[in-house]
Amino acid sequence: MKKLLYITFFSLSTILFIACGAYSFTGGSTGDAKTLQIDFFPNQASLIEPSLSQTFTQELLDLFTRQTNLTPVKSNGDLYFSGEITNYRVTPMSATSDQTAAQNRLTITVNVRFENKLIEKDSFEKQFSFYSDFAADAQLTGTVLDTALEEIIDRLTQDIFNASVAKW
Repeated sequence: MKKLLYITFFSLSTILFIACGAYSFTGGSTGDAKTLQIDFFPNQASLIEPSLSQTFTQELLDLFTRQTNLTPVKSNGDLYFSGEITNYRVTPMSATSDQTAAQNRLTITVNVRFENKLIEKDSFEKQFSFYSDFAADAQLTGTVLDTALEEIIDRLTQDIFNASVAKW
């Protein structure tokens, strides 16, 4: 009886281990790609946040290196990302009874060119945009700005990851 229990446990464990091997916890599939090239994303928006380009580029690179086994390179990457930040805008979102803004929204838009040199049909050029709302009486500086940028950049980089290697 004990021997049968061990055989059953071993068989189930083996099947589970093999079945789960075809899946990725991140949902990303890099295929045969080994290298990743991410160029600097310059800020070409009419409003400029000085650290945005560097922060966005670094966070995109960090996301790919954390969630894939790709090696970052300076040129000739199997997967190649380039683009620019095209919009950085603050707009009032909701009004109070005395016709003043109760909430503002920071929106950032990034134009991304993705080239998969191994599978050309996966290449694309798309715009990705996301926003963060904050109180109208708060200044978009310090902690408010840092929180908004972190939320927006996290979402933008995840959307880019999903569009390029997760195929969502």
